[in-house]
Amino acid sequence: MHIEVLTEDSSGKVLLEHLLPKLIGRNGEPHSWRVTAYRGIGRIPPSMKSGDPAKRILLDQLPRVLGGYAKTPDIDAVVVVLDADDRDCAAFLAELRYLAASRGAEGKTMFRLAIEETDAWYFGDPNALQTAYPKARKAVLKRYRQDAVCGTWEMLAGALHPGKPGGPLPGDLKHEWANRIGPLMNPDANRSPSFIKLRDGLRRLVAAPAIQPGQTPSG
Repeated sequence: MHIEVLTEDSSGKVLLEHLLPKLIGRNGEPHSWRVTAYRGIGRIPPSMKSGDPAKRILLDQLPRVLGGYAKTPDIDAVVVVLDADDRDCAAFLAELRYLAASRGAEGKTMFRLAIEETDAWYFGDPNALQTAYPKARKAVLKRYRQDAVCGTWEMLAGALHPGKPGGPLPGDLKHEWANRIGPLMNPDANRSPSFIKLRDGLRRLVAAPAIQPGQTPSG
């Protein structure tokens, strides 16, 4: 099986490239996969027509991209990983699934939302997080409620990099976390509900028989 994975930013790509071998095996052994990063999430075009491809904004480009994947027989599944931010998850997923159906890609596409952001998945593995950052502020880590909408990345930055105003930009921090915490993460021990949905969905996907026209990848 070959899986195309789409993520809204490059730090998400880095994290997923650390995690996918733990979830479905090394690339090509036996399943192959490719992670493509975009430059932000954007929004679904009201007309369902993609904008300028050069802008590389995920939701803006998704109608065009899914339409292309729907016509590509060598691509067995598409997994789109997005931050939910403060959206209503049920309504957002309904919009995404309608988009996929409108492009003829519902039989190939699985959407997964990180609640509120993928940074929640680091909180979901406290052993990995504290191994990577042994000086992390435990009081801040204890205040976090898993998968809460609470300014997740800011809270994580406060725990790992206290007292550093004017320090690294958010994108730089997120890349650092992906590279330091990601390799240490244990998918089977993670307690983030949104990460568990990604983990279990991917494992069901590669364990299932080949997807037939009209079928949809596991929830």
